[in-house]
Amino acid sequence: MVTWREILFFLILFGANLIQAITGFAGTLLAMPPSMQLLGVNEAKSVLAVLDQLSCLLIVLTGFRHINWKEFGKMTVLMVIGMFAGMKIFEIFPVQQLLTLYGAMILCIALWKLFGQRLIQGRKKAQEEAALPERKSSLRSVAMPCVILAAGVIHGMFVSGGALLVIYASSALKEKEEFRATMAMLWVTIGCYITGNQIQSGFFNPHVVFLCLVGAVPLFAGIWAGTKLVKRIQQETFLKLTYILLLISGILAMA
Repeated sequence: MVTWREILFFLILFGANLIQAITGFAGTLLAMPPSMQLLGVNEAKSVLAVLDQLSCLLIVLTGFRHINWKEFGKMTVLMVIGMFAGMKIFEIFPVQQLLTLYGAMILCIALWKLFGQRLIQGRKKAQEEAALPERKSSLRSVAMPCVILAAGVIHGMFVSGGALLVIYASSALKEKEEFRATMAMLWVTIGCYITGNQIQSGFFNPHVVFLCLVGAVPLFAGIWAGTKLVKRIQQETFLKLTYILLLISGILAMA
């Protein structure tokens, strides 16, 4: 018999993938904190990792020719290095402390998306941008690999480093189809390792398999509904709602 916790999880899964289909990000980041509260940390990680792979695999199959293999290779290497570090950190430190840091990170991302970017853009001056191109390029070449490594660390701990990785990918992958296909291929690839690691660690019990099988229904339903709604809803308004939900999600992770 399906419990109320499982029903809530399936509803969260539907809503998160609906938002993912509209905004292109934040699906797992939104779903992970409440899912961990409902299912437990390891079960939530195992289920969401499999379902995320499934949704990304659909994108890979339909957009394989658009994959930027050079950027895919670069991101994969740095992400894997970061993931090893993240998994070790998860084994060493108390889960509640990591959840607090994870929630704080989500809050920072949400606040930055809501207020930080607009503030920075308002203070930017074209003359300053033109005056320091070499310095900006140098800082960027150092900062961006660090962003990818940090995304790998978060992904190794909580299977939701996508929000950080988008900072790099959105500048390196200009075309929409190239971005979607390359990112999806990356998540499928590193997701295979994460799932294999979860199986080896003994986290794939009959309950996890059940949640994966049944969870595929709200997953695809959310993607279908989001694809339909994306043409009818103003993107800017929906993005603001997403960032507010991220704030709530971050608070849940810290609770």
